[in-house]
Amino acid sequence: MFTFKRLAALAGVAVLAAGCGDGAVQVPVPSPDAATARLCQGLRLPEKVHGQERRDTSPSTPLTAAWGSPAIALRCGVPRPAALQPRSELVTINGLDWFGTPTDRPVTWTAVGRQAYVEVTVPPKYNPAGDVLIELGPSIKATIPAKPEGQI
Repeated sequence: MFTFKRLAALAGVAVLAAGCGDGAVQVPVPSPDAATARLCQGLRLPEKVHGQERRDTSPSTPLTAAWGSPAIALRCGVPRPAALQPRSELVTINGLDWFGTPTDRPVTWTAVGRQAYVEVTVPPKYNPAGDVLIELGPSIKATIPAKPEGQI
């Protein structure tokens, strides 16, 4: 079950994207297979997240998105997190499971249990990170189908 206290304890989140200015944010582009890339290209993300306007990413691709400065960064089609195991602790927010790594310092959250992994990095400025994950969750759930029960 999701609690803001629990999430806040885990959420000293790192910025995946550099970029504290108004230009395009450098976000590493994932290299998913063709089926995963098609799912990610269908992701309809909000123009604002946590009150922050959407920004261009560099290189420009439908697999990445960014909002604000410093940037909240999203990457769709990333590989399964190496540390994710069947017994890993997940945070569930509105029916979407998130895996945070590492748990003892800034965290990158990955939506798991979906047919494409979606990674979100939230700078500490926007804590609690749960607010950002709450806002992005509906877009992910509407576009990226769930894996069969029990698969992460």
